[in-house]
Amino acid sequence: MTTQENYKHIVRIANVDIPGNKPVRISLTKIKGLGINLADAACIIAKVPRDKKTGSLSDEQIAQLDVVVKDLTNSGIPAWMFNRRKDYESGEDKHLLTGTMNFTKENDLKRLSKIKSWRGLRLMKRLPVRGQRTRSNFRRSKGKVVGVKKKGKK
Repeated sequence: MTTQENYKHIVRIANVDIPGNKPVRISLTKIKGLGINLADAACIIAKVPRDKKTGSLSDEQIAQLDVVVKDLTNSGIPAWMFNRRKDYESGEDKHLLTGTMNFTKENDLKRLSKIKSWRGLRLMKRLPVRGQRTRSNFRRSKGKVVGVKKKGKK
């Protein structure tokens, strides 16, 4: 087992502080852009046991996980697991993490609004983009409810 002196309460992987008291596969999901399936794949490639507590990993295992998570495209993970396939500008398959993912998403939305595409116009008006009905939902700017008038008494 692990001794108290080797146990780390916080582990730093991909510039994110990760809790040391949870299993590796669960604690990797604290990195924005990594889900449970991708965390499992990263653990398998880095040859780290998935159910071991993150705080009890050795420095070599943490370094190996860090290398795999920071560069998922070259580590052998299949492209269908990435969150940015066929990038608009470069056409490559990428996987974005943390702040880069937020920045790229904002730029995509700005581009859609700038070229006045259908999606861009719907986003600017704060309406649903993917064809949902708007009578009862998405009523932020229209008022509270849609009522039905009752027939007047004669």
